[in-house]
Amino acid sequence: MIDVIVVGGGPTGLMLAAELRLHGVRVVVLERDPEPTPVVRSLGLHVRSIEIMDQRGLLERFLEQGKQYPVGAGFFAGITKPAPDLDTAHAYVLGIPQPRTDRLLNEHAVELGADIRRGCELVGLSQTEDATEDGTGVTAELADGTRLRARYLVGCDGGRSTVRKLLGVGFPGESARVETLIGEMRVEAAPETVATVVAEVRETHRGFGLGPLGDGVYRVVVPAEGVTEDRSVPPTLDEVKRQLRAYAGTDFGVHSPSWLSRFGDATRQAERYRTGRVLLAGDAAHIHPPVGGQGLNLGIQDAFNLGWKLAAEVRGWAPADLLDSYHAERHPVAADVLDNTRAQMLLLSAEPGPSAVRRLLSELMDFEDVNRHLIEKITAIGVRYDFADGDGDGDGGGGGGRDGGGHGLIGRRLRDVPLKHGRLYELMRTGRGLLLDRTGSLSVTGWSDRVDHVVPEGLEGLEELEGLSAPAVLLRPDGYVAWAGDDQRELLARLPKWFGAAAS
Repeated sequence: MIDVIVVGGGPTGLMLAAELRLHGVRVVVLERDPEPTPVVRSLGLHVRSIEIMDQRGLLERFLEQGKQYPVGAGFFAGITKPAPDLDTAHAYVLGIPQPRTDRLLNEHAVELGADIRRGCELVGLSQTEDATEDGTGVTAELADGTRLRARYLVGCDGGRSTVRKLLGVGFPGESARVETLIGEMRVEAAPETVATVVAEVRETHRGFGLGPLGDGVYRVVVPAEGVTEDRSVPPTLDEVKRQLRAYAGTDFGVHSPSWLSRFGDATRQAERYRTGRVLLAGDAAHIHPPVGGQGLNLGIQDAFNLGWKLAAEVRGWAPADLLDSYHAERHPVAADVLDNTRAQMLLLSAEPGPSAVRRLLSELMDFEDVNRHLIEKITAIGVRYDFADGDGDGDGGGGGGRDGGGHGLIGRRLRDVPLKHGRLYELMRTGRGLLLDRTGSLSVTGWSDRVDHVVPEGLEGLEELEGLSAPAVLLRPDGYVAWAGDDQRELLARLPKWFGAAAS
């Protein structure tokens, strides 16, 4: 039997498949489209996603395919402020079109042994639970009549998720009220003319733009005439030209599009991320406007949180409620993203009220703490999971920076630092837990098959981490601090919470 079926071969599904394979889980990815799409739905990776790629040894591949840009340049609602001082070794945005991200993640998943099947459309699923091994699991029915059995199934199949609909999971929120056309195409008008006209139009329509990509090719963004019933149907070039003329008085001589698409400002979130043995991740669990470029990044971070937990469940060492902590931690994070994108959409309006709020917020962002707070939201390095309670028990979840008590590091991720032998993030590439022990007196005996133990001689340089006041820290496989201190009894109380019972 397959261990996990992942429905959807986009960045979320591919990242999840790779994380599962790190732990030897048998995974099959089902992707409906027979070929990768050329449509650029995302333009790059934010800081936390860049850190994730570094933690899995992928960053060099991504850096070769992308371009680094400074953090803070119009990140929040297009308000440009100087980049704040961020607690990261990767204080930049990596501009990389989504098709390249998809290709790199696909290569990574295949290298690790994932079985990726294209042209496979899910049309039905059912779950069974009984005392026999063969009777417990999920049956996936494909459009060609094929049936596959797996122990678990994860829907990473986008905003119109078939998996979510088949489960009957509610998807409350707001329908799209505005729609935008986007595409890459050649432009005949002179660059100076394009720049002048775009600047004039953006005075009253901030959702309008033509960005040069080189060699006469531009990325064109223009409001649509209305909201279509089916946004999966791409716009025509004539539709784009008509809207350009409506807003700019010219179509700039656009022609020869390499791709065309449309997006709306619908904002919705799944009521629950888990239903028995079926889970949701990425756009299948949440959709929101693309302002701030958070969608792809949010999905990758969902997969990074879920992968090791689902693998632990499959491998048989997961503690009680570990898999449920995926919803408990990631649902609040996505809710916060939905809120900040709602706010940004209002701030992009040229109406007098939102414009006044925008001017006020721009003044407030001159305070570095305010600017940093908003940038940390967009880049996701401000996320703190609320599972700290100071006594080793925890409550299993939360997110968005709330303080659950205990040591100030608990629930946060650590930035990368150079160590005596390599770097901190290089120690995380196996996807195992990690005890950074500057005391040299602690032990993870009983968990050594799940947790690596690094002692003082290997930790020179760790003191460079701002706020690392603890003698030792226990990191989960996703890099978040699960425990901090120097007491072996406290450590022994915390290890089972995230890594299950000690091996005999």
